[in-house]
Amino acid sequence: MAFAPALHAEWLKIRTLRSLYGTLLALFAATTAFSALAGAETPEADTDPLFTALSGVLPGQIAAITFGALAVSAEYHGGALRLSLSAVPRRGQWFAAKVTAIAVPALLIALVTALTAFAVGRAGLGDAASGLTASEQLRGVLGAALYLTLMTLFAAGLTALLRSGVATLSLLIPFVLVVSFVIGDARGVTDFLPDKAGQVALYETYDGTLGPWTGLGVCALWTVAALAAGAWSVRRRDA
Repeated sequence: MAFAPALHAEWLKIRTLRSLYGTLLALFAATTAFSALAGAETPEADTDPLFTALSGVLPGQIAAITFGALAVSAEYHGGALRLSLSAVPRRGQWFAAKVTAIAVPALLIALVTALTAFAVGRAGLGDAASGLTASEQLRGVLGAALYLTLMTLFAAGLTALLRSGVATLSLLIPFVLVVSFVIGDARGVTDFLPDKAGQVALYETYDGTLGPWTGLGVCALWTVAALAAGAWSVRRRDA
């Protein structure tokens, strides 16, 4: 089968799984709501206005991770993967189609979410955000959208490796909410964790090892590694 029909088939699966609509809606709602709340609070003197306006990305990433995990884990229920591979025997091609079908809606929703969250967060900040330049605002919105998309694909790759959405969520959600937060002040190694590296793009000023784009680059490397591991699992293990 050519790639286009395989992609179309995977897109139909995404469209027909109602739970995935819920996760994308949660991504938009949670990110926007938390950014609005952060912007409405009285800012402190050392508040980073760009990060405050985009701070909803931190809780919102849980929905992004969930979307990536559920989209892949559905293949491991009821023999769905066996049927998928019977239709697309080239496993690498099937996995590429699956990843593409996940990435496109994730990126589109992430762009809309990041733009909306920033708009409501900045409106709440008022004069506190007046110092942000147009390039900083654009970089923040694009960076937030790319970060959410990368975390979605990171979860997708890890799910293909572990063959379980529950295992992926049990690993990633505590990591980004607890482990990464607890050790977040320890500079050096933590700068290169996937979430910490990608989140640099959300700040107006940054004093760590990485900059906004290099941080997203590190996050992208983690994502590529997870997807490569997932592709290896699909190719080498029984369906």
